[in-house]
Amino acid sequence: MALQNIGAGNSDDAFYRYKMPRMITKIEGRGNGIKTNIVNMVDIAKALARPASYTTKYFGCELGAQSKFDEKTGTSHVNGAHETAKLAGLLEIFIKKYVQCYGCGNPETEILITKNQMIQLKCAACGFVSDVDMRDKLTTFIVKNPPEVKKGSKDKKAMRRAEKERLKEGEMADEEQKKLKKEVIKKKGTSSSKDVAPKSTSSKKKANGSDEERPSPPHSQIDEKDEVFDKEDEDDDIQWQTDTSLEAARQRIQEQLSAVTADMVMLSTDEPEKKATTKVSNNSENGNSLTYRTLVAEVKANLNKGVKAKELVSHLAALSASAQEKMSALYEALFGGIEKGFAKEAIKKKNYLAAAVAEEEGFQLLLLCAIEEFSCKSTSNALKEVALVLKALYDADVLEEEHIVQWYQNGLKGDNKNSQIWKNAQPFIEWLQNAESESDEE
Repeated sequence: MALQNIGAGNSDDAFYRYKMPRMITKIEGRGNGIKTNIVNMVDIAKALARPASYTTKYFGCELGAQSKFDEKTGTSHVNGAHETAKLAGLLEIFIKKYVQCYGCGNPETEILITKNQMIQLKCAACGFVSDVDMRDKLTTFIVKNPPEVKKGSKDKKAMRRAEKERLKEGEMADEEQKKLKKEVIKKKGTSSSKDVAPKSTSSKKKANGSDEERPSPPHSQIDEKDEVFDKEDEDDDIQWQTDTSLEAARQRIQEQLSAVTADMVMLSTDEPEKKATTKVSNNSENGNSLTYRTLVAEVKANLNKGVKAKELVSHLAALSASAQEKMSALYEALFGGIEKGFAKEAIKKKNYLAAAVAEEEGFQLLLLCAIEEFSCKSTSNALKEVALVLKALYDADVLEEEHIVQWYQNGLKGDNKNSQIWKNAQPFIEWLQNAESESDEE
C-alpha cells in the first residue's frame, strides 16, 4: 500500500512520521445511478484518527452531492463521477480544518465538543486548543454524531496510578526493613557488650599475671566484634576526663580567645573578596553583567552582518565566558524583540542552534536552560509558546527526547518547580512519553 505524509505542507519531508495511504477511487454504475467509491476510506480515516463518516460527509457537502458511508460493509460512496485528484484535494482541506493543530500543525489532535455546541481540536503534542469555524456545513453533522471516547485512556490513567501506589508501598517497605536492621544491630551490640564486660573485669582480678601469659583472642572473635560495634557505640563507651584546676581553666580561656580573634581578622580580610565574587556571580546569573551584555551585542552584530552559523559558533567558542552564558547570549540575540510566532522563528534559525548544540552532547541541556531563562524573564509571549518551540526544535532534530525529559525532570526537582514554564511544557512532555510507549507497543 502506497503511503504519503499527512498534510500537503509535509509532502517533501522524507522523515515525517505521520503517514496515511494514498486515496484509491472507483467509478461504479451508469447514467443517473453513477457513483464514486472511495475504496480505502476506512484506512485513511484510521490514519487521521477520524470517523470515516466525517470525511465521506465532507465530500458530499463540498461537492453538493449525496454521500453515504455504510458502517457494516465499510464502503464510502459519493454520487456522481469524480476524479481522484479532486477528492484528494478536498481531503487536504478537511485535514487542515479538522485534523491538524492550528498552533504546531501536528495531526495528533482530538475533537472536543463544548457545552455551547462548539467544536475544538486539542493537540496532544503542544496542548494548544484550536477553535473550528462553525460556519462549515460539516460541523452540524459532527455535533449530532460526536466521536466515540477512547476507552483505553481511563484504563491507562488507572494503571499509572496503581504503579505509583505500588512504588510508594515498596519504598515504605524498604524504609521499614532498614529500621528493623538498625534495631537488630543495636540489640546485638548491647548484648555483646554485656557479655564482654565480665570477661574484662575477671581479667583485671587475676593476680599479677604478665602480658605474655595472657592468651590473645582468636581473629574470628575480633572480626565479629568489629562488625557488631558501631562507631557511635564506641564513642558512648569512652569516658572523657577534664582537668578542673584553675590553671587549666585559664589556659583554655586564652586559647579560645586567641582562636576567635584570629577568625575575626581572617573574616575582615576575606569579606571584600567574597562580596566581589558574589556580585559577579549574581550578575552573571541574572544576565546583567557587562560580559553577558557585550556577548549579546556582539552576537547581534554578527547576525546583522550575515555571518553563517558555523563561523558564529566558532567565534563564540574563542571568547572568554562560560558555556551557559554563550548559549544564553546566542538565544537572546536570535529571539530578542520578537512578540509572537517563536516556533516559526525557531525553524528559520534552527541552523544556528543546531551548530551550537553540535559542539558537545551536553550542550542540548545548555540550550534548554537558555530557553527557560529567556522565556521566564521575557515580557512577550515566549512563556506561552514554550511547548511550540520545543516541538519545533524536536521535529528539526536540534533537541533529542532524552535531554528534553531530563531537563523537565530536573526543573521539577529544583527550587523553581512551581514555575509556569513547567506547566506550559507538560503537555509536550506527556506527548513525547506517550508517543514512545505507543511506538514500543507497536
